[in-house]
Amino acid sequence: MEHTKKGQLFTESILEIFKVSGQLATEGDRLTKNLGLSSARWKVLGALKMSNKLLTVAQVARVMGLTRQSVQRLAHAMVKDGLLVYQDNPQHKVANHLVLTEKGMEVYSIINEIQIPWANKNSKDISVEDLDTTLSVLRKITLLFE
Repeated sequence: MEHTKKGQLFTESILEIFKVSGQLATEGDRLTKNLGLSSARWKVLGALKMSNKLLTVAQVARVMGLTRQSVQRLAHAMVKDGLLVYQDNPQHKVANHLVLTEKGMEVYSIINEIQIPWANKNSKDISVEDLDTTLSVLRKITLLFE
């Protein structure tokens, strides 16, 4: 069986997304290094900060494309470091919610102060139209797998 033209472009796009994902993780580690964080910890902070509801470890993992076990390890370490706390979940006896502490909020705010100029610099040679199309397509791809 052969790819259709769309199937081939979709496959090449996914492979490029894999490559970009690795590059972004490396770059995220670089951006957060002075804060004692990693891209993975940044993902957890971001998932919690950007959510309009309280999230459990498993929900953070689903949102960020990580394994539950890796988020659990990160969460324990981040609680120990004072970035997060566990909060009782009335809907589940074992799966507590993760909540940002004041320190976690401060660290997330500092990350934003680092990320905003980084994003502005790295997007300067890409048109608004291209970025808008990219975002739209990525959101459509995300919906395929929900």
